[in-house]
Amino acid sequence: MEPSSRNDGPGVLGSLADEGFTSLRRAAAPRAERYGIGRSLRERSPRSDVAHWRAPDRRPDPVRLVAASHEGRVERLVPVRVGRMIASPYTFLRGTAGLMADDFAGLPSTGITPVICGDAHLGNFGFYASPERELVFDLNDFDEAHPGPWEWDLRRLTVSVHVAGRVSGFRENSCSDAVRHCVEAYREHIAHLAEEPLLARSFDRMDVNGMRSVASKASFRDEIERAARRARRRTSDRALPRFTERNDGALRLVEEPPLITRLPDDEREQLAEALDGYLSTLRPHWARILGGYRIVDIAHKVVGVGSVGLRAYVALCEGSDPDDVLFLQLKQARRSVVARHQHGALAWHRHQGQRVVEYQQVLQTVSDPLLGWTTVGRHQYYVRQFRDMKGAIVVEDVNAESLADYARICGYLLAKSHARTSGASMISGYVGSGDKLDESLARFARAYADQVESDHAALVAAVRRGELPAEPAH
Repeated sequence: MEPSSRNDGPGVLGSLADEGFTSLRRAAAPRAERYGIGRSLRERSPRSDVAHWRAPDRRPDPVRLVAASHEGRVERLVPVRVGRMIASPYTFLRGTAGLMADDFAGLPSTGITPVICGDAHLGNFGFYASPERELVFDLNDFDEAHPGPWEWDLRRLTVSVHVAGRVSGFRENSCSDAVRHCVEAYREHIAHLAEEPLLARSFDRMDVNGMRSVASKASFRDEIERAARRARRRTSDRALPRFTERNDGALRLVEEPPLITRLPDDEREQLAEALDGYLSTLRPHWARILGGYRIVDIAHKVVGVGSVGLRAYVALCEGSDPDDVLFLQLKQARRSVVARHQHGALAWHRHQGQRVVEYQQVLQTVSDPLLGWTTVGRHQYYVRQFRDMKGAIVVEDVNAESLADYARICGYLLAKSHARTSGASMISGYVGSGDKLDESLARFARAYADQVESDHAALVAAVRRGELPAEPAH
């Protein structure tokens, strides 16, 4: 198996031809051979080159790219999105996965392309409930998931570590140390998993005890416990008093404009019909269970930073008892920001909601059993549980040592996700056992953090000039 001779950009190798996973009658290349291929890629894409970032002379205006990303969004919510993005360089980073993908497409890469998150930053890891109702911690955002260069995920994650550290006022050395912890954990775990049987990789997961074992200080172990307790309380029954009210005896969702808004009857009926269609995308067992619920109300609810302005709804469903409630979330899915850099204008995926669901199931060790997809008019959606013990580590609340521990956890989990598809042996061969990649990405993250701050400042200035509308962050 040899790398393709196709070259997609400056120093970028083409995709690796690998048909070893398309048939049970064809043997995959031996691990030692795949490891050797990865190691040989150091000659064509040296690890030292990963360190470099310099904005190209004709780099597009970041403000113009942010404005372009608003096309197709709900217009009244664009000021909310911009308001959240200008709050800090870190929130700006969260909303600019597309801008980063454009930048990374011109950087050297190995050509090893597993399924990647496409938006791997510190805020996109979190707690949620397994189908067995155990609390686990993993990647939890897959709107941009797509086959792509593994380096893009690791670059974005390490930049988010450095930017988050700066926003919290940590010294540059502390930010760089946290990045090194992140890359070291990725490198060590990808090497470990590359030696594991393929099925064993599929069962590797992290729970609260696993997180605590990584924490070097009691303060971060305490923060993990606090975050886990908050997550365990985030369930449908506990959400009932927060998001609903009684109106003439009927239960309905509260309205909190602009974040939660009611819908016209015709739009509500369209969504209810689409949820009937969603049932056919579930496993029969779960479709039968959901068939025991009835839709009581549906409202539009703003979520996230990068997703603000995309159509997102919450459906309140009631079972055979008033206390038996279920909240479902419908979230609009659009083409991944990674896609056009991988295969141009032609979309691979006929349904973007299905893409999100299937790649989420690829990257997570365990997933929400109610994941599915549907279509409303010309818009495609994925569907999931709204309150399912979801929670997060609040990055702004941790100290420098805890940031390093948290970065290590995220690096570990990113390696696990990449190893679940293909390429672990090749990635392991490329990254090696030394700290060369750690140091290179620490330098890159610091340089690109400067770029993030510059781009954020440009957006803030554009808002002050009145070029883009913004509402205070809610």
